[in-house]
Parts: sequence; structure tokens; C-alpha cells
Amino acid sequence: MKIPTKSFRVRAGAKIRLRRLPTKVKPFYRSDEDYKTILAGHIHDLTARQSLLYAHNRYSLLLIFQAMDAAGKDGAIKHVMSGVNPQGCQVFSFKHPSAEELEHDFLWRTTRNLPERGRIGIFNRSYYEEVLVVKVHPEILKSQALPEELTRDKNFWEQRYRSINHLEKHLYRNGTRILKFFLHVSKDEQRRRFLKRIEDPARNWKFSRFDLAERGFWKEYQDAYEDCLSATSTEHAPWFVVPADDKLNARIIISEIVLDAMKSLKMTYPAPDPQRLKELQAMKKLLAK
Repeated sequence: MKIPTKSFRVRAGAKIRLRRLPTKVKPFYRSDEDYKTILAGHIHDLTARQSLLYAHNRYSLLLIFQAMDAAGKDGAIKHVMSGVNPQGCQVFSFKHPSAEELEHDFLWRTTRNLPERGRIGIFNRSYYEEVLVVKVHPEILKSQALPEELTRDKNFWEQRYRSINHLEKHLYRNGTRILKFFLHVSKDEQRRRFLKRIEDPARNWKFSRFDLAERGFWKEYQDAYEDCLSATSTEHAPWFVVPADDKLNARIIISEIVLDAMKSLKMTYPAPDPQRLKELQAMKKLLAK
């Protein structure tokens, strides 16, 4: 079954209203076994495409995952990228910035970890935290030691969106292809997953009072995400709003979007020149003796 991935893409310039978008859609798999078969097929194709990406060495791929707590980012990354060669893939999780990171502009710490050509980079949270968490909790700006005339500017957040868009356009012009995923989970489903983390000793470590406190800002986060997605989904770096109440469905939607993007790249394995072909044939003769 072909997944209509374009239906999850945020059109450039569109004004997003998350409450109008589903957190759950009809499954694109018929059973758990069918899900495993579909995902395995996607992983097989992704592995082949990753090898080609590495050999072609002209493009890099950056995958950005953002979501409310317990939406399934970690699981999506783990399952979708499970077959990818770790030598060609790097995952970075961005938590609270360090003292050193706070002494630089808000894009500095993530820019240092961008993928090299031929590689896949995955950001579990990203520079978008600076227009999400920081927007919901503006007191965080004080720790960034910015000039007051900047933080008091009524266009402060629009300027940050513009900085992000300029960065992503720059990366696109230099061969980095960017896919951004917002895992759209409902408040009720988040509550159920939080309860599971409390009830299951093996998952206790995943839950903290901080998670519960942030849940109290649900509306503020939804508003921040709506503004962010509307302002920063572009043709060259699109956002995809992935219904995440069904984790299995979310994973195969994400894997197909990534696979479609990699298939769209015009890549070939390097062709050896005539001199190299002669060398290879000579070595073949030596090995045959």
C-alpha cells in the first residue's frame, strides 16, 4: 500500500491549526505482522540508499524530530533507522544548553553537529527548541545574555524564524536535504503513555515531575508549534505533521517519507576512469593466479 505522504506535509506559507489535524488515521498496515513486513522493506531500501548516499558523496540528509513528551520520537528513530549503517548515521539529542553553548548564538550548538556529505544526521529535538520551549518559557532568554533591545523587540520570534529559514536555505544550497517531523500526539494519549511509564518499572526512568509540569503548558506548546510550523515549513525544508497516537503507523509513515526523499536524489556510484579499470583488471589477474 502506497502511503500518501504528501497529505502530511505542511505546505509552505500555510497557517497550521493542530486541533484540525488528526493525531490518528486509518492504519497503513493490516496486522502487527504486516507492519513488521512493511517496515522491514523500508529499512532494506533505506540501507541500500544510504550506501549510495555515502558513495555518491554529494548530498547529506538531516532528519529533525520534534514533539510533545511521550510522542514516540525515540522509538521512531530506533525502529526506522535500525538497519542503517552506524558509520554513516549520527544521532544527536539536544537537552538543556551548556554554559559554553549559552555563550554563542542559538544556532551554534546544533550547527557543529550537522551531517557531513554522504551521511545522515538525526536531531532528536533541535534548534527549534529555541522557538518552542523558550517561547513557552521566555524567562529562559535571561540565561542567554542577549541585549535587552533584542529581546524586547516585538518581532523577536519572527526574527528567529527568519534565522532558521536562512540557515536551512543555506544548507540546501550546499547539498544538505532536510526533513522535519512533528509527531502529533493527543493529550489523552500522552496521559496514557505517562501512566504506563509510572506503572512499568522498566519505564520509570522515562518519567519525571518535569514532564508532568510541562504537560500543564499543553495549550501554550500547541500555539508555539502552530506558529513554528507555519513560519518554517518551506519547499526546501518541509515539515511533516505525523499522526502519532498509533506508534506503528507513525513509524511506517516516517520511513516512507525518508525513503521517498532519498529516491528523489540523483545519485550514482562513482564510475572508475580507464586507468583505474586497468588497475582493477591487473589486480584481478594477480588474484586469479
